[in-house]
Amino acid sequence: MPKSKPQVAKDGDELIFLPLGGSNEIGMNFNLYGYGPEEDRKWIVVDLGITFGDQTTPGVEVILPDPTFIEAYADDILGIVLTHAHEDHIGAVAWLWPRLKAPVFATPFTAFLLREKLREAKLLDEVDITEVPLNGSIELGPFSLDMITLTHSIPEPNGLAIRTPLGTILHTGDWKIDPDPLLGDVTDAAAIRKLGDEGILAMVCDSTNVFVDGVAGSEADVRVAMTRLIGSLKGKIAVGCFASNVARMDTVIRAAEAAGRRVCLVGRSMHRMAAAAKSVGLMKNTREFVSDKEAGYFPEDTILYLCTGSQGEARAALSRIAEGTHSHITLGKGDHVIFSSRVIPGNEVPIRALQNNLADRGVRLYTERDHPGIHVSGHPCRDELKEMYQWARPQIAVPTHGERRHLLEHAALARDLQVPHTVTPRNGDMVRLAPGHPQIIDEVPAGRLYVDAGMVTPENGEALKERRHVMFNGAVTVSVVLDGRGKLVSGPQVRGLGLPGDSDYPLDDALDDLAEDAEQGLRKLSGEERAIDEVVEQTLSRIVKKSAYRIWQRRPVVEAIVMRI
Repeated sequence: MPKSKPQVAKDGDELIFLPLGGSNEIGMNFNLYGYGPEEDRKWIVVDLGITFGDQTTPGVEVILPDPTFIEAYADDILGIVLTHAHEDHIGAVAWLWPRLKAPVFATPFTAFLLREKLREAKLLDEVDITEVPLNGSIELGPFSLDMITLTHSIPEPNGLAIRTPLGTILHTGDWKIDPDPLLGDVTDAAAIRKLGDEGILAMVCDSTNVFVDGVAGSEADVRVAMTRLIGSLKGKIAVGCFASNVARMDTVIRAAEAAGRRVCLVGRSMHRMAAAAKSVGLMKNTREFVSDKEAGYFPEDTILYLCTGSQGEARAALSRIAEGTHSHITLGKGDHVIFSSRVIPGNEVPIRALQNNLADRGVRLYTERDHPGIHVSGHPCRDELKEMYQWARPQIAVPTHGERRHLLEHAALARDLQVPHTVTPRNGDMVRLAPGHPQIIDEVPAGRLYVDAGMVTPENGEALKERRHVMFNGAVTVSVVLDGRGKLVSGPQVRGLGLPGDSDYPLDDALDDLAEDAEQGLRKLSGEERAIDEVVEQTLSRIVKKSAYRIWQRRPVVEAIVMRI
């Protein structure tokens, strides 16, 4: 794409960085860059990702960044630029694009996966996607962007050199320095050094592994370790890894084939990623995959299952195998499961449960703790960060992609490396990078949205509040039947959910006591009061809540129902 003539900064122009996700947290990356005076600012969006629910969000699996601020300026968004195809960078596009309606730019592998998501959301024909070649350029108003090839744990990771009349920003996205990534090119250090020579105003940089000394390690070393381990094992083998790590998939496939095993992909994401990889010329010269139906007919020493679910996800392949509910695959004594992935913070409990279920079946487990060579991180450790700063030499360090402690440690490292200025924004902090010294000049809304039963709901919506309340306190339903004059015809009938009982005080007895208390309270109402449904419902609810707290020291959700005949 040809470059336009460089623009000149005007009086009142400002260069803004505004994270709405991914700062003070790992995941859900959503970054904005603005240029121009406050009253006439143009914006670009860099990445639009999700994070995942946990035990504190019952029923909610997908969490989105809240685009309320930038939605108000949707007409001023020049483009959405995606650095790579991980869910925490592209997963929210299909959910939030209808609110932003800006053109999308991505390299071929990322574009392939994005189209699949948009097809599922029935948006494919609406979204304007421009496929940018590797090392390509994008011109968006006052922003001139160059894609810079990096290495990470997914194909085609890109940094962005964002040139503006007030200076150049290097937005790294997710990266590491891998001298032999196996798939894709090595980090384009020459391009970064050239940018450093030209002068980088600010570097917005990954902080994930800032507390880890040394380097993340090379995918080539993983291939050696995996080939040795898989070749030494007898019986069925399953390997759990992130489906997005195509180089790891390729490593496992080639290690299996070297050991005389055929490979069965298990899990929808594995098939999707394999298709995306082959669409851009990766994973060449591998044998045809075996279906899970066919795999059962192979001798045990000649099959390997490459599975989703290394994080203990409830419906993923490994969990179904561990629970014995997979339609075609069973593992037991003499079989092996290799976890070629790290434990994402917050997933410790489900991963432990998954591994215990597998162990109960007699399966032998292999993790990075006991076999360190079978996994390497996709994010830079301290020595890699130091090398990046030596190449880039920015005037301002802006740590991102990390929790608060990561960002502050990253800023301290940058100062130690003689970076003149650092700023560590939280989501919603509007940072003016230029002119003048960097500073936070405003704070805008930066919350979360929950995808609940396919619907996008507010973070603190009533449904989830009630669900959490029920999860910790239980629920009670009390119902009565009254005649037209308010006389009690039937009930109160009380039902409970999630409430305890024991041999000394069975739950049925407790519910009977609640019913008796409710009836006594109801009889104290006057005839006029019993003629009003709302009064009766409020009375029943108040009495049952009070009695429930006396019995259980809990405040269950109480639903009162009044029927009349």
